[in-house]
Amino acid sequence: MNKIYTCFPEGKAKALTFSYDDGKEEDKRLIEIFDANGEKGTFNLNYGLMDNKLYVDGHPRVTPEEVKEVYKNHEVATHAYTHPTIERCPLTEVAYEIIEDRKGLEKLTGKLVRGHAYPNGSYSDDIKLLLKQMGIAYARTVGSDASYALPKDPYEWKPTAHHRDPELMKKAEYFVNFQKKQYLKLMYIWGHSYEFSMANNWDVIEKFCEYMGKKEDIWYATNIEIIDYMDAAKNLKFAADNSFVYNPSAITVCLDVEGRYVEVGAGEYKNL
Repeated sequence: MNKIYTCFPEGKAKALTFSYDDGKEEDKRLIEIFDANGEKGTFNLNYGLMDNKLYVDGHPRVTPEEVKEVYKNHEVATHAYTHPTIERCPLTEVAYEIIEDRKGLEKLTGKLVRGHAYPNGSYSDDIKLLLKQMGIAYARTVGSDASYALPKDPYEWKPTAHHRDPELMKKAEYFVNFQKKQYLKLMYIWGHSYEFSMANNWDVIEKFCEYMGKKEDIWYATNIEIIDYMDAAKNLKFAADNSFVYNPSAITVCLDVEGRYVEVGAGEYKNL
């Protein structure tokens, strides 16, 4: 029987993703850094707070008129309509906060919005279930997990590190140098772009992104691209002896078959 491993696209075994909250003006500079290094991020926005008359911290938000252009190469996800600490709210209020945010962001982007970042890191098992019922495919927490593993529970997705982690570059070096392809490894960085302005340390993310960018063995993806790809991989249908496979999804999936990289296209049967 063939030994088969799931790979990321193009046979890669490592992926990098980012998640940044609140939709502040500094996202524009951060996106320029991502784009210059071939990287992708997910940006979690509050549709109900986009009126720049509402900001009180000196950091205005990206305006509704700008959203589609600013985030065109990246993912827009929900962060609740008005950013409440949702675990303290009735579920009816949570439902309103999520669906109104999703509806508004989909109107601005013209794309499906299927991700979420918990405002203030607040969630519960009931909220996780509610998100799934409302078409949200994953949700990011504010905790950290330096295992570089894919999430076991996509509704409790812990990043690898916040960008202010004092060992950020040490963790980056470990990730870049990791070469054991029998594992799928993910590095996931999160934060708020306005924190760079507050701390006057844009060099932190510039250095990190330059070091991590444009690597041939790293897949640069948004949060939802990773979730959708892994769902497609899990949904592959293999023959009992692993001699062929059927891909019922709309996403091409890459496999390592005895050291050979094999792409299984959407709706394709493939001999292995």
